[in-house]
Amino acid sequence: MSEDHGASDELSAGDELHAGGTGGTGDAEDHADAGSERVPVRVLGKTGLRVGAIGLGTVKLGRTRGLKYAGVPALPSDEQALELLRAARELGVNLIDTAPAYGVSERRLGELLPRVAPREDWVLCTKVGEVFDDATGAGHYDFTPGHIRASVERSLLSLKSDVLDVVLLHFASSTELDAQVLERGEAVGVLRELQAKGLVRAVGASVGTPQGGALAAGVCDVVMLTLSAGGVSDGAGGGVSGGVGGGVSGELTGDVRSLTAASLHRAGVLAKKPLDSGRAADPGATVRALLSDARVHCAVVGTSNPRNLRQLAAALRFGEQDQ
Repeated sequence: MSEDHGASDELSAGDELHAGGTGGTGDAEDHADAGSERVPVRVLGKTGLRVGAIGLGTVKLGRTRGLKYAGVPALPSDEQALELLRAARELGVNLIDTAPAYGVSERRLGELLPRVAPREDWVLCTKVGEVFDDATGAGHYDFTPGHIRASVERSLLSLKSDVLDVVLLHFASSTELDAQVLERGEAVGVLRELQAKGLVRAVGASVGTPQGGALAAGVCDVVMLTLSAGGVSDGAGGGVSGGVGGGVSGELTGDVRSLTAASLHRAGVLAKKPLDSGRAADPGATVRALLSDARVHCAVVGTSNPRNLRQLAAALRFGEQDQ
């Protein structure tokens, strides 16, 4: 079974962040006005999609079994989920990351998102290839053409949308399956067919290895890479260090080689596990440092607590004031 849960394995509902010390297309980064709570908007590479610099991972809206981190509570109620989504919209967190392997996440989003904002206000990012059985807690992969087509059709129905903004091939971390599938080219080819039919706006891959990342950068519109920002200094939580503050060095960690390749090909870059699966000592400073690299368009953080989103947004505003 896969131990990779996209970008959604970051923060539990009770986690505290330290501030540290929208749909559509375009071609430039926008910064929030002074005093605004909204996160900066970036263009997702050559897709032209405009996304908030922070995205919301939603595995915790859909499943509690088979996750590799501790402390996962019961699924939030609809009202709790609505509170989270309302906070996301208020903050400009418009990229919603989900997957069929996230249990009932897609179905719940299809019901709840329209109660918060119209479809055009959201950038829906889902995945294909990983199949999870909640009854057994086991999963497997299927990247055959028939499965990919059926998976996209199910996602369209579950999310109650005529089009999916981003569809990613869903690979686990630290597996060579990504390179094997991408080298064959068949799976990307099927997504391109669905793109040509107008069912998908951008195709990509959430990869697990640098080899897979380099291949995806050359053939996809979007890549989701494991990326975070450097170690915490002795003065963590103190003054500004390297221009990012909060005691974080600002040096990128993770699949930096694939990030370079993605930049060369103008692929959109989504960062998964930006808080090192919840181990970041100062989440706000870490995300601020990661997003100080303009090649990273969106850091996708999984949480079911709207307070976490507000504190991360505050951390980004704090960083802008320092610059």
